[in-house]
Amino acid sequence: MFGRHAAPGQPLDGLLTFFGSYHALRAESVLKKAGHVVRLIPGPRAISPNCGVALRFVHERKEETAALLKQGSVQYEAFHHYPEQ
Repeated sequence: MFGRHAAPGQPLDGLLTFFGSYHALRAESVLKKAGHVVRLIPGPRAISPNCGVALRFVHERKEETAALLKQGSVQYEAFHHYPEQ
């Protein structure tokens, strides 16, 4: 586990969108407690007009991320592969 530091070669190239900011904050908490590297960012309107907050994560860990969110009863809109510009 790399804790709060991204492992070399693991960019935050995933984007998780939400229906509300409460769930974005809850997702950040659940995932950080599990040792995932995540970052809240302003949600791109071109992807989702629902919430102004999105969460960056390591897309390679998508399945594990989804399982943790389900276990934590965190609702989300969708997963996206969204490399940083």
